[in-house]
Amino acid sequence: MKILYGIQGTGHGHISRAREILPELSGLADVDVLMSGTNCRMILDGQKVSLRRGLSLSYDSNGGVSYLKTTLQLSPIRFLKDVQSLNIKQYDLVISDFEPVSSWAAVKSGVTCIGLSHQAAFLSDRVPRPPSPSPLAEQILRRFAPCHKPIGFHFLKYDRFIEGPVIRSEIRQLIPRQGDYMTVYLPAYDHTVLATLFSGFKQTRWEIFSPDCEAAYTKHNIAVRPVDNESFLKSLESCTGVITSAGFETSAEAIYLGKKLMVVPIKNQYEQLCNAEALKKLGVPIASVSDGRFSEKIQELLISTPDHRIPEFADAKCLVQRILRLAATHTAGKRSLAAMA
Repeated sequence: MKILYGIQGTGHGHISRAREILPELSGLADVDVLMSGTNCRMILDGQKVSLRRGLSLSYDSNGGVSYLKTTLQLSPIRFLKDVQSLNIKQYDLVISDFEPVSSWAAVKSGVTCIGLSHQAAFLSDRVPRPPSPSPLAEQILRRFAPCHKPIGFHFLKYDRFIEGPVIRSEIRQLIPRQGDYMTVYLPAYDHTVLATLFSGFKQTRWEIFSPDCEAAYTKHNIAVRPVDNESFLKSLESCTGVITSAGFETSAEAIYLGKKLMVVPIKNQYEQLCNAEALKKLGVPIASVSDGRFSEKIQELLISTPDHRIPEFADAKCLVQRILRLAATHTAGKRSLAAMA
């Protein structure tokens, strides 16, 4: 069996999930990997990867989606060429973790495609949404990387095709301790903005990780670090708590480690607004830097104790078996329809 595994390279969650699933999958099939994303900053160690431009969101320095930058970076002609040039018929199965080139090529050519992502969970109306859902954003989530069969991931199993989070082995191997600092990962904000913001809370040390920081530096109670997997893991292991955007994977990892958590959703990022609603139901405080109560919420977080739970996490080995069963069922269904035609 030959499989193409497509990965959205924007954000660490898709790649972290692939690091857990690919070893299990590669033991059962011949697997090629395709990754796309204009602002991809992570790699798969020891894995040969075919790169494509794909589609990505761009952010401004103040924590919001920049529609201007996003539009300017779009290359629809290049995207269509990438889809058309992909030799998709050589594969028996495509697995797409919100990767549009592989998924569109598969759906267009009739090759079975399994959508394997947090975003796939939003195909269910049972997943929490903000008070005013966005019809446009809903369509983007549904059509960005189409599939024949979805397997979604979320904090709770809101629907039959939704699993709990996949926690990477590097997180599971940590021995969490309560240190004397807070870890901050808000990649949509410029690190100089964050350093100024958190320097006012002098009673606490802050470790800020930023994709735009090229060299680590420390000033008073603020340590700013480039995004490095080993350093970030070490920080997570011993921090008191985590302040991050409302991304799925980092939030799930903080809860898994028993850390207090606050999320600052990226402005105009609909998926994060949905995640924030789900986290709010789990008791996680939601904040906005522009909110007049931001400082008050930080103070409340600093004196609080963690009280967030995720009841169930996904197992990579079981997940791969589910993928293969689902693919076999869909392929058999196609053959039956073809025989009836």
